[in-house]
Amino acid sequence: MRAHSALIWMTVCACLGMVACGGDEVPVAGDSAAEPAESPDSAVAQQQTAQGEMELVREVFGYEGSGRDPFESLLRTGDVRPLIEDLRVTVINFDPRYPGASIAVLRDTTVGQRYTVRVGDELGRMRVVEIRSDEVMVVIEEFGVERQMSIRQRRRQEGTQ
Repeated sequence: MRAHSALIWMTVCACLGMVACGGDEVPVAGDSAAEPAESPDSAVAQQQTAQGEMELVREVFGYEGSGRDPFESLLRTGDVRPLIEDLRVTVINFDPRYPGASIAVLRDTTVGQRYTVRVGDELGRMRVVEIRSDEVMVVIEEFGVERQMSIRQRRRQEGTQ
């Protein structure tokens, strides 16, 4: 009697398990709704597998709209250079009638590189916002915070060439 009740409980549990897992539908041969549609990609994959060829596809991310790549080192990219401390103003060609047409020449003292800039030009994290007769105003963006600084042109002292 015990063996018979244990068999009944096992049958009930198996039926409940099938219903809970969606096992109540049995696919019928020839039923198009029961057979999954084969996509062209899966057919190509099956042919490549049959021939022994396999193509690996890698997912690629682009960080164009959100600024720089957050996983790339700041020291390896050119985004950090030049630093404001390393820049010197060598020449300013200031036009008082059209200040937007003014040009300044900046020199990076650490690497010796020369930059000819106008209003709106970007150097690394800096953007030139104004060129005056004796200084260049830049806006520096660091980690989402902007600050404005000026780079003054050094005046030559009298008696020295």
